[in-house]
Amino acid sequence: MSDIKSTVRQQPNPEYGTELIREWHPESEAKGTVVLVHGLAEHSGRYERVGRLFADNGFSVAAPDLFGFGRSGGDRADVQDWDDYLDQVGRLVEGADRPVILLGHSMGGLIATSYALGDHPKPDLLVLSAPAIGGGAAWQKALAPVLARIAPGMHIPNNLKGEQLSRDPEVGEAYFSDPLNVFKTTARLGNFLFAAQTAAAPQLDQLAIPTLVMHGGSDSIVPPASTALLGDLDGVERRLYPKLRHEIFNEPEGPQLVAEVVDWIGDELAKNS
Repeated sequence: MSDIKSTVRQQPNPEYGTELIREWHPESEAKGTVVLVHGLAEHSGRYERVGRLFADNGFSVAAPDLFGFGRSGGDRADVQDWDDYLDQVGRLVEGADRPVILLGHSMGGLIATSYALGDHPKPDLLVLSAPAIGGGAAWQKALAPVLARIAPGMHIPNNLKGEQLSRDPEVGEAYFSDPLNVFKTTARLGNFLFAAQTAAAPQLDQLAIPTLVMHGGSDSIVPPASTALLGDLDGVERRLYPKLRHEIFNEPEGPQLVAEVVDWIGDELAKNS
């Protein structure tokens, strides 16, 4: 890879104080823009390798720290309204050079799905990495609205283990030593997440954007079975990687998977050229 590094800009936000956006840019004119949305508990800085790989392949990348995470403002692991995340994505999609590829991982994949199904400026392509469109026990979903009503700011531990993220032990070690990661979630955000899953489920067949779904077959965080139905939809291609765990781009095969995304983008754009 080249010496491309991320640049960071912060802008004021009236509700959350500040919003951080991390960017990577190719050395020549960009072929398009990847808007990258991170998952629960993490932040955009964990995507340094992914951002550089896309930039090396000619794409600009813009990745926000979602409100409540990383260096964006807000109470930790909390958000006042799920639509605030959709608005974050919308500002980047609307302001980006076309074509725009919206890429979301885990909770970020659910946010990207909610965004694509809503009334927002649309990206040209959608890429979902282990999107959290399903998962969670029935009792958790039943309890979530109760806790969100009586104790919205209560923090609930995520209870993740490093080996769930990647087969590379260094990924887990770096994850738990990162001071910007948040290892608990508020009851309010958990309820928003489950509500977004419920809202998206009956609308998935309305996805009108060419979509690539990528999921590790050994993912113990977001069940692989939860994305199986996406593979049956027109305009959606689902790729399952049996050995890979939750963070497919942080697996040893990560660079090859980014290359797959780049090839898929090229093929899809060629269809409309």
